[in-house]
Amino acid sequence: MTVVLGQLETQFFAFVQARERVSVETGELVNAFGWTPTQERKLLSRLARKGLVTRVRRGLYLIPPRLPPGGRWSPGEYQALAALMKDQDGTYQICGQNTFSRYGWTEQIPNRLYAYNNRLSGDRELGSARITLIKVADDRLGGTELVRTPDGLEVPYSSKARSLVDAVYDWSRFGSLPDAYEWVRRELQKDERLASALVENCLAFGNQGTIRRMGKTLDCEGVRETLLRKLEKGLRPTSSFIPWIPGRAKRGTIDKRWGVVVNDD
Repeated sequence: MTVVLGQLETQFFAFVQARERVSVETGELVNAFGWTPTQERKLLSRLARKGLVTRVRRGLYLIPPRLPPGGRWSPGEYQALAALMKDQDGTYQICGQNTFSRYGWTEQIPNRLYAYNNRLSGDRELGSARITLIKVADDRLGGTELVRTPDGLEVPYSSKARSLVDAVYDWSRFGSLPDAYEWVRRELQKDERLASALVENCLAFGNQGTIRRMGKTLDCEGVRETLLRKLEKGLRPTSSFIPWIPGRAKRGTIDKRWGVVVNDD
């Protein structure tokens, strides 16, 4: 079914496609065509309701590279996230369930994108794209690698080592413990050099609980003592102990070096 456009809609698409635009902000059409702000607002709202453009926020819309032959259009989730972060002048990286799936640690395919970023928090729906934004401090962004998506975008994903650290650090959000300990074990069996990257990422992006739990995990896996001592230097003195597996009773063997109760029974 062919999309039927009115005069203003035809002008709009001719304007943006001639300039190879992927987005438009309110005010541009007023300046380009001499429309009133009301005409512009009504046009963009109408196109959004028809599914021919996607609203990122009030006043900013994503545009398809070409009109769909019939039916609705929605940007890809990576395009939507990139546009949202660019608008906010923010930095982001894909994390959590998306990276756990990418590295083959889980067979669960996430139905949304999870992204650490330094601007926004909460769930967003941009067309059919579903995004969970997790706002973090600037110093918790990093440890990434660029991944090229099928539509040609280069997207920052948390690296394998960073993702394992996050699975321990952000266990309550991602529900990733105790599974993450098995992921660490399997990855170290495949490449023992990963231990060094785990220590670096743990010190850079973890907290005291992460260092303790990761330290105990690496210790169990026989990681080199030089790396364990390096990680241990990041610990502050404490007389309290935390459970190795959160959410379980704090009963088990006490590991004084790492300050954890090994409650894996």
